[in-house]
Formats: sequence, C-alpha cells, structure tokens
Amino acid sequence: MVEIEIDGKTVEVPEGSMVMHAANKLGIFVPHFCYHKKLSIAANCRMCLVEVEKAPKPMPACATPVSNGMKVHTHSPKAVAAQKSVMEFLLINHPLDCPICDQGGECLLQDLSVGYGGSKSRYDVEKRVVFHKPLGPLISAEEMTRCIHCTRCVRFGQEVAGIMELGMAGRGEHSEIMSFVGQSVDSEVSGNMIDICPVGALTSKPFRYSARTWELSRRRSVSPHDSLGANIVAQVKQGEVLRVVPMENESINECWLSDRDRFSYEGLRSEDRLTRPMVRRDGQWQVTDWRSALDQAALSLGAARVDHGGDSIGALAAPFATFEELYLTQKLVRGLGSDNVDFRLRQTEFGIDEHGKGAPWLGLPIADLSELADVLLVGSTVRKDHPLIAVRLRVAATQHGLQVHLLHAADDDLAMPVASRVITGPQSWRSELLGVLASVLAERGLAAPAALADALSGVQPSENQRALGRVLCASERAAVLLGNAASSHPQASDLLRIAAAIGDAAGCASGVLGAAANSVGGYLAGATPRALGAVAARALAATGRDAARQLDEVRRAYLLLHADPATDFANGAQAMKAFGGADAVVALTSYTSPELLEVASVLLPVAPFTETAGSFVNAEGRLQSFNGVVMPLGETRPAWKVLRVLANLLEVGGFDYESVEDVRAEALLGSVAADASGVAIADSLVSGESRVSVFEGHLSNQVDGPLSCAPMADCQAGQLQRLGEVPIYAGDPIVRRAPSLQATRDARRSEVATLHPDSLAALGLTDGDRVLLGSADAGDEWTLSADVHLAPGVVRVPAAVAGSIGLGTPFGPLSVRKL
Repeated sequence: MVEIEIDGKTVEVPEGSMVMHAANKLGIFVPHFCYHKKLSIAANCRMCLVEVEKAPKPMPACATPVSNGMKVHTHSPKAVAAQKSVMEFLLINHPLDCPICDQGGECLLQDLSVGYGGSKSRYDVEKRVVFHKPLGPLISAEEMTRCIHCTRCVRFGQEVAGIMELGMAGRGEHSEIMSFVGQSVDSEVSGNMIDICPVGALTSKPFRYSARTWELSRRRSVSPHDSLGANIVAQVKQGEVLRVVPMENESINECWLSDRDRFSYEGLRSEDRLTRPMVRRDGQWQVTDWRSALDQAALSLGAARVDHGGDSIGALAAPFATFEELYLTQKLVRGLGSDNVDFRLRQTEFGIDEHGKGAPWLGLPIADLSELADVLLVGSTVRKDHPLIAVRLRVAATQHGLQVHLLHAADDDLAMPVASRVITGPQSWRSELLGVLASVLAERGLAAPAALADALSGVQPSENQRALGRVLCASERAAVLLGNAASSHPQASDLLRIAAAIGDAAGCASGVLGAAANSVGGYLAGATPRALGAVAARALAATGRDAARQLDEVRRAYLLLHADPATDFANGAQAMKAFGGADAVVALTSYTSPELLEVASVLLPVAPFTETAGSFVNAEGRLQSFNGVVMPLGETRPAWKVLRVLANLLEVGGFDYESVEDVRAEALLGSVAADASGVAIADSLVSGESRVSVFEGHLSNQVDGPLSCAPMADCQAGQLQRLGEVPIYAGDPIVRRAPSLQATRDARRSEVATLHPDSLAALGLTDGDRVLLGSADAGDEWTLSADVHLAPGVVRVPAAVAGSIGLGTPFGPLSVRKL
C-alpha cells in the first residue's frame, strides 16, 4: 500500500493506483471528462489537472501514479487556474445550444462550466462544425459538434462491448468521432455510450425531444428480459415511461444496461396493448366490464372442474411473470384440483421434475463470474442471450486472463477471446460432455458415478476432451454453464446431470444461465407439476402434466398468464392446436395478438412489470422486489389481484390478500420452509435482505439417476437438424413490440435461415435461395444464407418469430425444398 496526502487528508491506496483513485477514496471530487472507473485511462481531456508538490507543472490526476509521501492539492490556486484554462479550450468550439440540447440538465460539461468556465469567450473566430453521423436506430449523433473528444465511447466499444464500432479520425481541430465507413453501431450494449458521453454528442434516439430531464420522475425497478435481473431506473412523465437508464449495482449489472433492457419500454405503449376485458360471444369478440369478464372466466374454469374434474384444467405461465403471480397461479390451479401447471414454456424435456433435487440455478454468485479463470459454455450464444453476463466474461477474458471454452452448434462471434471450441450438432452435445466427464474422472483418478457408469462405459475421450478435462481440473476457479439452447434441448436434464458431475469431479461450479426473469423463481414459487418446499406438500398426487404434456394431452380449459400461444412456446403450432381444441382458454395478458384472439375465450388485461409490484428471482437465486412505476394503462389490473378475485369467484380458499407483500410473504414461506422458521426468512426477504444463501436448500443442479433422455431423432435424406434459438429481440411480448429494437441489425438477422456452405452444396442450394422449410407439423418459406460458423448438417432457424411458428420444436429435423 502507498500512503499519500490529498488536500491535507491522508489515504492509503494500492501501489500502481492513480491520484484520481486516491481522491475518490477520500470522497474528494476532481473535475474530469475522459476518466471513467470502468474504462482504461486516456488522459486526453486534461480537466483533472491538480498540483503535485515538487512537480514543475500541474499533473492529470487520472494518469499520475501515486508514490509514498506524495502531496496533492486539487483546489489550490495553481490547480484551479489550470482547470479553468482547460475549460476555456473545451468551450472554444462548443455550440451554444444548451436550451435545446437533450443533455441539458444532466450534462457534465454544463455543470463544470459553472464552476470553471468564464462568463465570456476571448475567441471571436467562427466555431467549427461537425456534421451528424448515422449510427442506427438507437443512438443519435445529430450534434457531433458538441463532442469534446473524451473517447469514452471509443474505449467502451473496445474494452466493454468487445467491438470497436466508433473511432477518432483526423488530427487537431479536424478530429471527429465516427463509425467505420458509415456503419451503424450494432452492439447489444451500445446504449451505454449514451450514458457515458459527458456532453450531448450521443443521445437516445427513441427518447430524443420527448422531455427535459427535470420533468422526469425517477423510479427504481428490475428488468424482466433475462435472468440477470438488471437494476434499472424508469424515468416517467405524465404516467408514461419515457426513458430507462441503469441503476448501479456492482453485484448484478455494475453500471451497465443492455439495449434490450434500455429500449424495450417502447413496447409498453404498443397498439397491441389490451386495456379492457374482452369475451368471445357467438364467435365474436366483445369488449365488456371486469365483472362480466371475471364471471365468464370463473364459469369456464368451474364448468371444466364440475364436468370433467380438476385434472381437466391446465395452467401455463410465462417465466417473466412475477414471483407472486406464479405462486398464485399454481395455488389457484391446485385449489381447483389440478397439478397441471408449468412456467417452462420453451422447454421440451422435463426429467428434472422426477429426478432433480432443487431449482436449477447459476451455481455461483453473478459477481464471481468476473473472477473465473476458466468457463465452459454449453449451448449458449452468451453475447445475445445474456449481454451483461457476456460483458463480465469479456472483461475477465481480455483483462484478467479468463479462458473461455465453447460447446455449441454455432461458432458465433462472442466479441471475446475463445480458447477452445467444439462446434457440432445438438445431437452430439451429450456425448461431448460425457467425453469431458470421462477425461475429468481419469485426470482425478476417480471412478465413474454409479448412476452414470453405464453411460460412461466405452467412452474414449478425444484429444480436445482430454485437454478440456485437464484445464477444468487444474483451474482454481472454473465453471460449466448451460445456456438457453441447452435448457430447451431434448436432452436438457441429461446435460444438466453431466455438467453437475463434471463440476463435482473437477471441483468447479456448474450451473444454468436461465432464459427469463423467473427461470429460478418459477421453481421456488411451485409453478411446476412437482413443486418444491412446502408447496410440494400441498400438491395432489404429483401426477401433474408439464408444459409439453399439457399441449400433447389437450385439457378442457386452460389458464394462460402473460403467454402468447404462437411465440412463447417451444412448439407454437402444437400450442395453437391444443388451445383451439379446448373448451375454454382464459388469458391474463397485457397484449393481444392474432393467434391469441383465434384461440382464447376470455381476455383479461393485466399489467406488465412497470405497472405492478412484484419480484423476480434471478439466476443466482437473489430475490429482487419492485413496485410499479406508472399507473396501469386503461382498465388494466395487476395480475395478482385478478388471480385473487378469480379464486374468490371459484370459491378457492386462502386468497384473502390485502397487498402484494402478503402474497410475497406466503410465497417465500412456502418456497423456503414448511415450519415457523420460514417466517423470519420471509420477513428478511421482504425487507430487502435477499441473498443466495436464503434459498440455498432449494437451489440445486444435481439430478439423480442414470441418463434418461431418448436419443435425438436422426435426420433423413433432405433433412437438417434445426437449431431454434430465440433471437435477442424476440424473447417476450414487450421486446417484440419495441419499434427501435425491431429496426436493429440483430432483429433483421432473424428473418433468414442460415446453414453451412457444405450443407448448402449437399442439398444443391445456393446462398439467397428461397426454400420451404418443413417439419412434421407444417412448413414455411425462408431465405437461406450461408454461414461458415455453423456446424454442418445444422440449419439455424430462429424461434419466436412469425415464420417459424409451424416448424415444431427448436431441435427437430427439418426438410428443405427449393421453391
């Protein structure tokens, strides 16, 4: 440690620290523009000049290393004079458009100019003009004359986003920040450039000219779009969310936000929003009042119970519903005499229900991802599926030596170094992981686990598998993480079982990244046929049907929560057929769609996350509660209230809740413990003391028993193995309805089917051909595109988009016929 003195105060900082770090530790503000705690040091704005005793001239605090006994003055006459001189230079060419600048009121240059700027300029020559730059649908660079060349945006792209999309061209006063040859900025975390820009050069294009910053109310919330649970601040004016920015939380999202979290708010005011209850009468949709709609819904569910028994009712809830909503959904359905409830709508295999020991989770705290030395990603395009987890891994890989290893069917650019990769079809993932497990066991000198002995017999690890096994065994901090594609894989429970065995044998972590806000919380809320904790004691005969069986064995009545039948299920065509064959479909939804209008019988408008209170349990098992940031739109009501009233109409007991906090306390007690000790735990969670250890007894990636999944179906002549991932901007109804996100390059990529050039040649096709892709269910027309990064024999057709609804499950074989 090095001891220095700043403004008469003594502080100790690690050797190699800069004066700026020491000042921050003391809480002393040093004016700056280019310095940012998460970026490398550039020292090009010079605003942080300070006086260092025995130094001949002022020194930049951000780039001056500390030394023992150093004495620094940040507000001495010499330091202030230097800072004012720098400010004068910065303002020479800056335009005088503060009254119309979107950054006005939250502009760092504006703030510092009050303290360090002059009342007038000594320069009377013409100011320079920098023409606007087209950067895409999310970032506006219409006023680049404001740019002060701090290069924060450039460094962010290189060091955090992993791709240099902006750079500085020219010299002197001709320097300009620009994209490469007019390209748009396409990073999935590009919106952070808006936050870190200290002036109004880069602004939010969707928010532009919508409101002044002092008109906005700021309210904390949690993002529902992936399993991270990023903390956000929703900025509201006149009951409408106009902007979303990050709420700093080092243990979760640091100070960053993905574009999906930042710009999806546009979908909250979509034309598809359902704002009044609707019922179908004589085949026609009619708008009605809440009482009539609820009576109709209760009548439909009650009739199914009376005429066909409680088992004839099924409930399917989206995994981005709140913890409280999921809890009440399963409680209502079980109160009606059915265990047919599930939230895992995009999964196709559910062996974990019978053999799992708890809720699958990340296996380690999110913050620990930054400390890993090695990570094996299985079935994960982590950059698109979990952008902010990718940021942690990228920074660790580029700055701290993390070795990333990949097992997937696509070798996508993860914008980070990848130490090793195995690119093979989904049908080979289980055997590849078994090879790694065999290698780890051999390296450790361990016998095969009894449950996996048969599966491992005769397995001869390849050289790549042996090398990976040695790496995992030698690493002090390693993890095996299953991604979204692995979770929806037809052998998902086997992949989880093998990954956990690798972790046990190698002494490393193993876990599941999780696709949605409550991928963990759904288990803890009991929203599965075989519930956890105290909810399991209230389950019936444990014969409930999972999501796939509910569609295969059509129920008489369905209760849908936040789920669109075409795009939120693994097999949209099967979902449409099942719901179309039911006597009644009661949908609690925030949006309508043509498919939902086709199969539903009652539509009850319920609030999205911004208009209701609730909780999400993120990938690490952390419960985060939030309140609504705006009033519900139209006649929309919070789903927990609708479920409460519906239960009362159906005469299901135990639904006398007065607040969402009452629901949360009961749900937490039910998921944590069955005895009175759970009350204290529930109280601590409600008060905000939410840690992974609270759910420790119910978080587990262990799966008992031998491998149980059937082999994947072989492809016949003319068929290819489908890789059906959900695109980054198609994961939930809000994101799918955000116009700016749907105008990005990532959204446009989901309009084509891709396959390896060798597969194209084998089928006699060429890049750009129009083909009919078909499954056993149906088919649709697609344009083909060659992609050398895909495994041969695999066709990548995105899920959750209009053209893929009839293509069946995400990993089924597809026939290909040229049109």
